[in-house]
Amino acid sequence: MIKDNQINIALVQENPIVGNIKHNYNLILGARNSRNIENADLIVFSELFLSGYPPEDLVLRHSFLDEIDTYLKMLVEETKKPGPAILVGLPVRDKNQIFNSVVLIDNGKIISLQHKCHLPNYDVFDEERIFNKGNLPGPINFRGLKIGVAICEDIWHEDVVECLAETGAELLIVLNGSPYNREKQDLRTNVAMQRVVESGLGLIYVNQIGGQDELVFDGGSFVINPDYSMPVKLPNFVSNIQSTLWTKDNDKWLCKTIVHQTDTEELEDIYSACVIGLRDYVQKNKFKEVLIGLSGGIDSAIVSCIAVDALGSENVQCVMLPSKYTSKESLADAIECAQNLGINPDEISIEKMVDAAEDQLNPFFEGTNKDITEENIQSRIRAVLLMALSNKFNKLLLTTGNKSEMAVGYATLYGDMSGAFNPIKDVYKTEVYKIAEMRNNTKPEFCLGPNHEVIPKNIITKAPTAELRDNQTDQDSLPEYDVLDDILYKLIEEEISVKDIIKSGHDKQWVTKIQNLLYISEYKRRQAPPGVKISSKNFGKDRRYPITNNFRDKS
Repeated sequence: MIKDNQINIALVQENPIVGNIKHNYNLILGARNSRNIENADLIVFSELFLSGYPPEDLVLRHSFLDEIDTYLKMLVEETKKPGPAILVGLPVRDKNQIFNSVVLIDNGKIISLQHKCHLPNYDVFDEERIFNKGNLPGPINFRGLKIGVAICEDIWHEDVVECLAETGAELLIVLNGSPYNREKQDLRTNVAMQRVVESGLGLIYVNQIGGQDELVFDGGSFVINPDYSMPVKLPNFVSNIQSTLWTKDNDKWLCKTIVHQTDTEELEDIYSACVIGLRDYVQKNKFKEVLIGLSGGIDSAIVSCIAVDALGSENVQCVMLPSKYTSKESLADAIECAQNLGINPDEISIEKMVDAAEDQLNPFFEGTNKDITEENIQSRIRAVLLMALSNKFNKLLLTTGNKSEMAVGYATLYGDMSGAFNPIKDVYKTEVYKIAEMRNNTKPEFCLGPNHEVIPKNIITKAPTAELRDNQTDQDSLPEYDVLDDILYKLIEEEISVKDIIKSGHDKQWVTKIQNLLYISEYKRRQAPPGVKISSKNFGKDRRYPITNNFRDKS
């Protein structure tokens, strides 16, 4: 029973691996046995922690759920040993139904099993197709304290917390698998605060960290007191175990522990998400090294920097692949960038291979003018060489196209789009420049790269170009990137009509051209490698437009 109106609750902000139930089980044991929580009565993990989140269709496999059951029984046995009770999320099978659930285990017994009520079915979420809905819950009696437990989406609706409060809950605990996007952190805090205001109860919010395919979970777990103060805020993007001491005062449970991390800026969070997303994609898929085609441009430079910060320079290979159109300036910039990152770049000229390909095609191309076809040959030859190195040495090839290029199709299928993962796939070109400037001045604490300036100034200031023909720049066929990105943001993120974008001050011809490029490039994006989700509308599950699409907004 609770003594002296005090309870110690530990928050575990950790990085589970989807499908590696043994690993996740060991994370639970490691946290429970941590010296950081020696006096904890209860230890709280995030949503579906035992399976990893999101498990998607894995939960439809009987063998997967059988293994979950096995490790759940082992957890129950573990709590017979001295230590705190465990509150953890996991998938649960009940006859012919599968639930997104949370279980409270104490002293060798399952004290409570509760199912998620509200299943998100928007953006990247489609839980309704794999899980069944639970009923509105009542509080759990834990050693005399009535805990109201909610699972992630449940607090985005009023009814779950309202039901918990009306049936006697004294403290709210929310288990979350809430992925990062640039707007999400403030939204979470506002929603949680709203539930505290409505219920008058203190709230513990535990979120996971780590990358899972295109999603990155940023942690940022926190505590809100009934007086609306936030005494505890855990750091973004890093593992953390934090004990919190609660005392009952005038019938209200208050957190007396004060731990508050300094808030990070948006650009640093975007960069951190790219680093974590790449690191976990590589390591959770049991790779160690990556390979990048380094051109001397801003995109390959920032991807190389992200890779070094994620994996260390010893695990990153940069290869320059110059053609006859590659300038000496670009080669010098690429070499300087690589050396700044602690890498000795390799070089393979593609000039002879391009000439040989064109010689073989000349009989077919006779009587035609050179166009984008010849430009794409260069890009595809580079891909052949990079993929050969990737296959031979078991290194994941990273692609370097930004969101602006992916949006308008300025990337070559089976060329520069070839590879396993793209850490900047959801970062607009103007943002690429901003995070490069940020990284030159600030290095997130968990990054492995150097502290000094890494992206050469000339790479940041020179006009962007693919260097696939003489005197080529990106602005030959596109507006300036600040204009392009604003139009794209309105089309993609805000889904504003062409008419309204034109009314906002943009040129009609550019807006209609960019809308058309956006739609006709869908087939390319369907064949692109995965990449870190940064925005609320990434090219993937967030935005599901048909490939064959004859609709165009009227201007």
